[in-house]
Order: sequence, then structure tokens, then C-alpha cells
Amino acid sequence: MPTASLAGVPATIHDFSGFSPALHRMSYPAPGAPTLAERAVALLSAAGVAATLHPSRGLDHGAWVPLSAMFPQAQLPVTQLSLTRQDAATHFAFGQALAPLRDEGVLIVASGAITHNFGWLDWHAANDQPPLPQARAFADWVGGQLAVGNTTDLMDYRSAPHGAAAHPSAEHFLPLFVALGAAQAVGSASTPERFQPQFAYGGLAMDAYLWAATSR
Repeated sequence: MPTASLAGVPATIHDFSGFSPALHRMSYPAPGAPTLAERAVALLSAAGVAATLHPSRGLDHGAWVPLSAMFPQAQLPVTQLSLTRQDAATHFAFGQALAPLRDEGVLIVASGAITHNFGWLDWHAANDQPPLPQARAFADWVGGQLAVGNTTDLMDYRSAPHGAAAHPSAEHFLPLFVALGAAQAVGSASTPERFQPQFAYGGLAMDAYLWAATSR
């Protein structure tokens, strides 16, 4: 079940291996947000979603890596909500339930990757190397579906060209549906703004999408 952290001072969790030792020395000392964690679990519970709290869980790399780029001073309180092993539609419903947080001044960051297949990566790729065609095709397919609001096909992404290969496991793509659910529930602009950094290692698409709130 989705679990939110009550940690007042979340530890920086280095839940990866095989990378530079410098990454293991990084710390992201943001304050926790236990009241927000309780609010998130209350919203999920009110929507019929079984959710719980963890007393001390820190921030894993899915949280502190993007936050360290967005807010390098680590000045904003943060709580992390876990994924589940359920499907895209379930995570979309999580986002719908959490949507009121946006009107309460909470930034919902759904962290993952548009493609995440290590078999597609060239660890020696030059920065200007053209990306793997399959990775480019799937990233552009996702962008196209988001641009027209095609939630149905997005939820069936594994049937899209290269969809199953882009995500041998689902955990790096499911956060997108939390953001999408939250955006649609509060009436955000239907078309998010797309940011397209260079592909990492020729096959890792890290596109970012921003749903800006609209006045209602």
C-alpha cells in the first residue's frame, strides 16, 4: 500500500550501486513534512485507498536526486510517498485523491524516467550522440499522448511501440500517472509543458512535464 514518511529529518538513502563513490557521499538534508504525510494519507484513505505512515523512512534517490537539482539548498520540507505494485490506473487514482494538495500550496513531484532499460544504454556515449531510435520513438509517443490528453492509451503504454521494452519493470513510469491524475482532477491545462534534456547514455529519456494550475 502507499506509505508516506513521518520523518522529521529524513536520511539520504543511497539505494543504488555501480556508480561513482561521489554519489554515495551526497546528502540532501531537507526537513521532513510529517503533517503533510498525515494529510496525504488522510486524502488517500478518504478516497478508499488503503494507505499508511512510516515513522522514519528517509528520501531515496527517486526523491533527493531531482530535488537536489530543483532546490539545491534543501530548504523546502519534503515527505516521500511510496509506489505500489499496482497498475497505471491505480496510480492515476492516487493522483486524483491527492489533487487537493495543489490548492494547499504543495508541489507534487512525480519522479521517474520516460525510458528505463539498461540494455538500451551506451555507457560511453558522447553527449552529442543521436539517441537510440526506440528510445526516441517511445519518448515522442508519450509526449504525443500527453499533448492530446489520451489517458486511455497512456495507461496501456506496454502495448505501444517499444513500450514494454522501454520499461522492463514499471516503477520508473508509474509516477507519471500520479501527476496526470492530480493535474486532471484540479482542472490544470490539458497540455503540460514538455522539457526535453539530452538523452543520457543514448537511451535514457528524462523528459519532464509540468502541469501548471489554472484559475477556476
